[in-house]
Amino acid sequence: MDSNKKSVAYRVIFLLGLVSLFGDITYEGARGVIGPYLSFLGASAVIVGLITGVGEFIGYALRLLFGYLSDRTERYWLFTFLGYGMLLAIPFLAFAGYWEVAFFLVIMERMGKALRSPARDVILSYSTKQVGRGFGFGIHEAMDQIGAIAGPLLFSLVIFISGRYEVGFLMLFIPVAMTMGILTYAYRKVPAPEKLESDGMKSESEGEKIPRVFWVYSLFIFFSIAGFANFQIISYHLKFKSVVPESQIPLLYAIAMAVDAGVALIVGRFYDRVGIMSLALVPALIIPIPFLGFSLSYMFVVIAVILWGSVMGIQETVMRASIADMVPIRRRGLAYGVFNTIFGLAWFVGSVVIGMFYDIEIVYVFVFSCLMEILSIIILLFVRRELRHKKLGNLRNYQ
Repeated sequence: MDSNKKSVAYRVIFLLGLVSLFGDITYEGARGVIGPYLSFLGASAVIVGLITGVGEFIGYALRLLFGYLSDRTERYWLFTFLGYGMLLAIPFLAFAGYWEVAFFLVIMERMGKALRSPARDVILSYSTKQVGRGFGFGIHEAMDQIGAIAGPLLFSLVIFISGRYEVGFLMLFIPVAMTMGILTYAYRKVPAPEKLESDGMKSESEGEKIPRVFWVYSLFIFFSIAGFANFQIISYHLKFKSVVPESQIPLLYAIAMAVDAGVALIVGRFYDRVGIMSLALVPALIIPIPFLGFSLSYMFVVIAVILWGSVMGIQETVMRASIADMVPIRRRGLAYGVFNTIFGLAWFVGSVVIGMFYDIEIVYVFVFSCLMEILSIIILLFVRRELRHKKLGNLRNYQ
């Protein structure tokens, strides 16, 4: 392996990790107060739900389109710059004045997330080829989660000191400036990251299309995510049943994010050694979560939160890394767009179904989650067989 390429690859991964860190400080810092701030501006509960729901849908659904366009134009840096640039919508919330203006700014920020995510992941995939797919994406996810933890804490501190939402939003101009500055530096240092990787597909014709195994893999993603109870539903249960003091729920979420960061680094290395079957950890860890998270035991809930954070770390690391190993270079933008769209759809469907079953009878949640995860394991076995048969990517990963 070229030591110079490896050094450059680490530089790209670290710089993009810093970009994500400061980006997360910005939008994760503001996310927790968007609801109260919209209410402060005069929005009703229905409007708040509509804004957040539409924003999340756009944040996932448009990734398919922007992933496709980034492949067609091969302007991955441009899409990344434009997407992160739209983070400016967050600090500008300080000047909103009306909930209608805030609505536009929230949607703009979510559109920026959709714009940058597939292109950024393609750039990362070029670099991770040199250092190990899993380890590279693991470094990025760990740094990303540092920002996700720091953002809400910093915003809360500013609000505590100033007593005003506007001051908190204005403070976020600083991490936005840091994000764009570091991104500019990364581009200048490595304007052509595709040179870090050569296409290893068997033929030029096969290298121009997404392989069938990716679509089978997409089914695994859908079923495994659909059976994954999100933190919002678990936290609702914790408050509704008074399992933990309400003031401790944000602390539990912070613990989950910290676990996410630590697991990302460990499981990334594990993927580089074991390969695609390391994803069997996802259903294996998800199955106990509803039994523990929807219990009335404080200790069981803490264990569920740790498992929940572990699953998030695996999803954000190995699920993305494996796409780079099975999809040719020129189709990765589209593949990451498809991945994120399916991820968002599965998250939405699973959340609705689990929430509905929770209201009817908790046992239905257990059955639904177990069924989804068992199906995902079966599909993962088909993915491994397909990879062995087609001999795609790095064969060491699929033995």
